[in-house]
Amino acid sequence: MFKGKTPLIVAVVLGLASFVVGWSGLQKQRADARKGWNLVPVVVAAVDVSEGTVVTMEMVSQRSIPEQFVTASVVKPDSASYVVGQKVMVSLQAGDPLLWSQFETSRAAERLTTKVVKRMRAITIEARSTSAVGGWVRPNDHIDVIGTFKDPDGNQQVALTLLQNVVVLATGKLTGNTNINLIPENERSYGNVTLMVVPEEGEILTLAQELGNLTLALRNDDDLDTINNRAPTTVRTLFDGERIAIHHKQREAIIDVIRGNVRRDAK
Repeated sequence: MFKGKTPLIVAVVLGLASFVVGWSGLQKQRADARKGWNLVPVVVAAVDVSEGTVVTMEMVSQRSIPEQFVTASVVKPDSASYVVGQKVMVSLQAGDPLLWSQFETSRAAERLTTKVVKRMRAITIEARSTSAVGGWVRPNDHIDVIGTFKDPDGNQQVALTLLQNVVVLATGKLTGNTNINLIPENERSYGNVTLMVVPEEGEILTLAQELGNLTLALRNDDDLDTINNRAPTTVRTLFDGERIAIHHKQREAIIDVIRGNVRRDAK
């Protein structure tokens, strides 16, 4: 049996332990209750807006609401400029959060045919992320199309540039006029691209896609030059190293031009 002050000390220790456990549980309950209630800003109607009204900057404001109620369909302050000048399809009351689905352009069906220049054609090819510059190819970009095939004569792999300076009309369902904020995030990625080509180039792409793999090379917007009579790259080209050395010097010369005055001579 405990004697002297020992029982008192034990009681105090047990009491403190119970208090700590109880306090921790209470704090956890409070944290769980507040979870998801952090306030984040969203765009709201500053005044009552009737259906069919074209939104102006004076008609919108911002307020903070719990983050658990903020989804991708809610307009955020950094995207407010996209809704200004657009027509709402429903009536809004002052204080209502704005949703992308409330605007006319969110339901307007784009027609790709209006973007195809006369005597040109739109053709779609498969383009995985690894073959489309990691997914960085965007509508209105200029690209080259490189094909990799097995040469029927030499029975070896060859790579050659099939088309140069081709305009990208669309990536998946997105065109250059698409407001990406109106598109759900799961629909922004793509597995194909649509290019604008002359009819004969469409035939080249169609056959090339059946025979081998296509890779897209992204160009600078101002780089519109093309190179004629480009020889294909073969396995032998890779191993003899002659062309590799030539193009290495060519690349270094271009880099020197970019460096301007900070030119470094090759050693």
